[in-house]
Amino acid sequence: MRVSPRVHTWLISHPKLGPPIVEWQKHKTIKASIKKKAIIMIVLSFLISITITPILWVKAMLLIFAVALIYWFSTIPTS
Repeated sequence: MRVSPRVHTWLISHPKLGPPIVEWQKHKTIKASIKKKAIIMIVLSFLISITITPILWVKAMLLIFAVALIYWFSTIPTS
């Protein structure tokens, strides 16, 4: 928003992306359906990363980061 007002205006007026952004800016909440989709994407992306990583300690760190991210994301209020 501060860096590029033009991009911010485009995002806010976008029919799919705009409403969740406005909701976050005004109320600091996320719709339950968007939260569910985001958690699914977090799990899938971390599972893929953990699967293709050959080093055990990297797998462990990815798992810890995934759990922490899901926990933090689940604490965001829903609307």
